[in-house]
Amino acid sequence: MKNVILTGDRPTGRLHLGHYVGALKRRVEIQNAGDYEKMYVMIADAQALTDNAENPEKVRQNIIEVCLDYLSVGVDPNKSTIFIQSQVPALCELSFYYMNLVTVSRLQRNPTVKSEIQMRNFETSIPVGFFTYPISQTADITAFGANIVPVGEDQLPMLEQAREIVRKFNAIYGETLVEPEAVLPSNKASFRLPGTDGKAKMSKSLGNCIYLADEPDEVKAKIMSMYTDPDHIKITDPGKLEGNAVFTYLDALCEDKHFAEFLPEYANLDELKAHYTRGGLGDMKVKKFLNAVIQSLLSPIRERRKEWEKDIPAIYEILKNGSERAKEAAEETLSKVKDAMKINYFSDEELIRAQSEKYGRR
Repeated sequence: MKNVILTGDRPTGRLHLGHYVGALKRRVEIQNAGDYEKMYVMIADAQALTDNAENPEKVRQNIIEVCLDYLSVGVDPNKSTIFIQSQVPALCELSFYYMNLVTVSRLQRNPTVKSEIQMRNFETSIPVGFFTYPISQTADITAFGANIVPVGEDQLPMLEQAREIVRKFNAIYGETLVEPEAVLPSNKASFRLPGTDGKAKMSKSLGNCIYLADEPDEVKAKIMSMYTDPDHIKITDPGKLEGNAVFTYLDALCEDKHFAEFLPEYANLDELKAHYTRGGLGDMKVKKFLNAVIQSLLSPIRERRKEWEKDIPAIYEILKNGSERAKEAAEETLSKVKDAMKINYFSDEELIRAQSEKYGRR
C-alpha cells in the first residue's frame, strides 16, 4: 500500500524560510517522488481562528497568501489536494468524538501546547479551541487515513498525542484508524530555523522572518542586520558558530555549488567555518554570501508567485475543488468511525431488525 500524506499550515500570514526548510521543501520532494497514493495539503483556517477569533478577516485574507506560497514553491494541485480546513465539516465531528479519549492533564503536559500558550501569554485565559489543538490535529490526520505526516521537530509532541488517540480509539472500538508516522527534514539544521534576530524560532508574531514573497531588497536588508557573534568585533577576532544565525542559515540552505558560483575561494561550508572560527573573516562577507544563496533560492519562487497572482479566481477554483475532494474523503472516514462507535443508527440494518424483533415479540 502506498503512503497517504497530510500536511498543512495555519493562514495567519505569509509563509517564510522557516516554513520552507522545515516543511515545504520536503513536501515538494515527496510530491515529486510520487511514492504515495494521495497527498493532502491543508490550509488550517479553523485552527488559526482558535487564537484569532476576534480577527477573522486576518485569517480570511491569508488563505490566498498561503495558497500562493504553496503554488510558488512547487506544490502541484494536479498531484496534491490543496484544501481549506473549515470547508470539511467532518473534521469538527471527529474532533468532538476524540475529545472523550484525552484528559485535560494530558493536554496540559503537551510541550508544544505549553510553549505556544506561553508565547501568546494566554496563561489562564486559554481559548478552549486552542487548548484542544492536538485533538483537532488528530482529526485532520485520521480523516484522510494519513500514515505519513511531514513535520518540524517542534511538532513531534503533537503527532505523538495523535498516535495515542488513534491507539486508544482502536483499542476501544476496533481497528479503524491509521496510526501516523512523522517525517522530519533530512537536514538537521532545518529542524528549527532561528529568527533573523537570533531568537530560537522564526515567527511571524516576533517579526524576525524572511518571507518567501519578500522582494530582493527586503531580503538583503534583513540578512545584513542578522544576529551573528556579538564578540566578533574585529575581522581578526576568532568567531563563534554556536548561536550565530548566519551560519545556521547556511547550514540549512547552502550547498557546495553555491561556493563555486558565489564564493569560489572556498570549496565548501567547512572551509568557510574554519576561517571564521580562527579569525580573519568578517561578518559582512559571510552575510553577502548568505544573501546570494537565499536570493538564488527565492528568485524562482517569487517569479512563479507573480505568475499565479495574475489569475486569483483560478486559485479559488483550486481551493474549491480540493476542498470538495477532501470533504468526500473525510466523510468516508467519519462513516467508519460512527460504525465503530455504534452511533450509525439509521444505516445499521442489523440494529433495526434486532429492535423490530425484540419489540415485535411483545
